[in-house]
Amino acid sequence: MSVLVDKNTRLLVQGITGREGHFHTTRMLEYGTNVVAGVTPGKGGQTVEGVPVYDSVAEAVAAQQPDTTILFVPPRFTLDGIFEALNAGIRKVITIAEGVPVRDMMEVYHYTKNMPDVYVIGPNSFGVISPGKSKAGFMAHEIYSPGPVGIMSRSATNSYETVLAMTRRGIGQSTAIGVGGDMIPVSSFAKLLPLFQADEETKAVVLIGEIGGADEEIAAEYIKKHMTKPVVAYIAGRNAPKGKVMGHAGAIVGASGVGSAQSKIEALTAAGVHIADSPNHVAEILEKLLA
Repeated sequence: MSVLVDKNTRLLVQGITGREGHFHTTRMLEYGTNVVAGVTPGKGGQTVEGVPVYDSVAEAVAAQQPDTTILFVPPRFTLDGIFEALNAGIRKVITIAEGVPVRDMMEVYHYTKNMPDVYVIGPNSFGVISPGKSKAGFMAHEIYSPGPVGIMSRSATNSYETVLAMTRRGIGQSTAIGVGGDMIPVSSFAKLLPLFQADEETKAVVLIGEIGGADEEIAAEYIKKHMTKPVVAYIAGRNAPKGKVMGHAGAIVGASGVGSAQSKIEALTAAGVHIADSPNHVAEILEKLLA
């Protein structure tokens, strides 16, 4: 099993004729992802690696029935691209761009927050991969392997390091989701956790967080009340100074200490989560939990 994407996923690529869209479409096709259509306004009728291109998402949906879309478009076009997909009936939207205006993502967040069947992943996401089945993103799929551990991460780099450490120990992944590192991730840890809880083949979940925001604390409340599967967490940024953005737009500790690694670790520990000190330590803990 897996969540969000699998071998039956019908993927649409918005911005398919651009440099990044074209390159990563090729990589996704090589992995076996069923990319059924692409969209670039004004480029309808063309093909990219054999994938038909349409002028609008509505046209692509009518012709090819995609159920998931990934946006390789600039930050200023991301809001329009998300709503074009949602209005066409697509319920799984993956956004790659970093630096999307906060106001734009607040609009998407409030529009979708009462839509339990809608998942907008990102922005600033590396995508979603279910190893051996499908990938919708730009991750280096060679380091992933099929297995029983679900992963959610705000950081691409920390996720890759964790996956590599897991794979080297023979621990595979059911699905890895790039929640996104910008200030307003639309589908939070707490919204994604129920998917892994319901997935019969996911035996443990890894949460990779970082300083900034309160998503990890909110996730801790859900874990404490609802999760029956073990959860391992690694929180990056323990030594980050207050009031200074570190890396991602969302990675900032307030002057009062709000959003600090320590507050997140305390909340997760109280919820019974296993806390790791490094990506490699995540793999060590999982090895014991899954033995």
